[in-house]
Amino acid sequence: MKKRIIFSFSLIVILLLTGCSRLNNDKNKTIISSEKVVRQTKITSTPTLFFHGGGSSYHAEEHMVQAAERAGVTHSVIRAEVAPSGNVTLVGRWKKNAKNPIVEVNYQNNRQLNFREHGVYATNVVRALQRQYGITKINMVGHSLGNISIIYYMLLNGRNKKMPQLQKQVDMAGHFAGLNFDVPADIRQPDGLKLNKDGKPNKINATYRQMMGVRKTYPKNKVRVLNIIGDIGGHTDGTVPNVSSLSLKYLVAKRAKSYRVVTFHGKLARHSKLHSNPAVDKTLIKFLWNK
Repeated sequence: MKKRIIFSFSLIVILLLTGCSRLNNDKNKTIISSEKVVRQTKITSTPTLFFHGGGSSYHAEEHMVQAAERAGVTHSVIRAEVAPSGNVTLVGRWKKNAKNPIVEVNYQNNRQLNFREHGVYATNVVRALQRQYGITKINMVGHSLGNISIIYYMLLNGRNKKMPQLQKQVDMAGHFAGLNFDVPADIRQPDGLKLNKDGKPNKINATYRQMMGVRKTYPKNKVRVLNIIGDIGGHTDGTVPNVSSLSLKYLVAKRAKSYRVVTFHGKLARHSKLHSNPAVDKTLIKFLWNK
C-alpha cells in the first residue's frame, strides 16, 4: 500500500509538470485515482474511448478528438493514464450531462506485446469510468495496436452484463491476423495469408486463434463495427497488409449489428497518417455521432 501511494503521488507530480495536454493546462482539472474513486457525476450519453498504437501515446488521438470538438460533437474530453501495473488515473472531469464525452486513453507501457494485457488495461479503464460516472454504454476507437484493446476487452467482458456494453467500434489499420516483419511468432502474419469469403485466414497464428473467441462473446446484433484501412498501393498501408486488417470480418461480422469496411487511398492513407487524415475524421464523426 505504501508503494502504491508513493507511485500515485509520483504520477500526479509528473502529470502536473508535463504541461503536454490541454487538460493539464486547465486550472480546474481534476486527477482521480481509480482505486479511490467515488461516483460523483452521472453521464447519460455514451462515452467514446480512443486507444493509440504501439510505441505511441494519446497525442496520436488528439487530431481525431480535436476534429470532433471542432464539429461541435463534444467539449468534454478527459484522459485515462494507464500505468504498466494496470492502475488507472483519470485526468480531468466530465461535467454533469456531458455531451458525447471522450476519453483519450494513454498506455504508459506502449510496447506491451502480451495482447491479453491490453484487454486488462482496457477493462480497468472502463471500470474506472463506470465507478466515477455510472456509465452503462461505450464506444471504442482503436488505431493499430489499439485495436487489440477492443478485441481483448470483448474477449474478457463481452458476456458480462455488469460491464458497460459496447455500442460502436471503429478499427483503424488493425493487424488482427499478424504483422509481416520481425515480431514474435505468435503475432507474426503467416506467409501466404489469404482470406475466404467470410474473412477467415487460411493460416492462423496463436494470437488470432485467441481472438477467435470473440465469435462467441460478442452480443448478437448489438455492436456496429466500422473497419478503416489504408491502401497506399500494393494492398498495404505501408506497415500492415490489408489482408490482416480485413481478417476482422471473420471475428465480428457474424454477430455484429452491422459491419462495414472503408478504404482510404493516397499519402494520408499510410499507417501512421490515418489517425490524422481529415477524410478519416469525417467518416469517424459520421459513424459515431451522426444519426
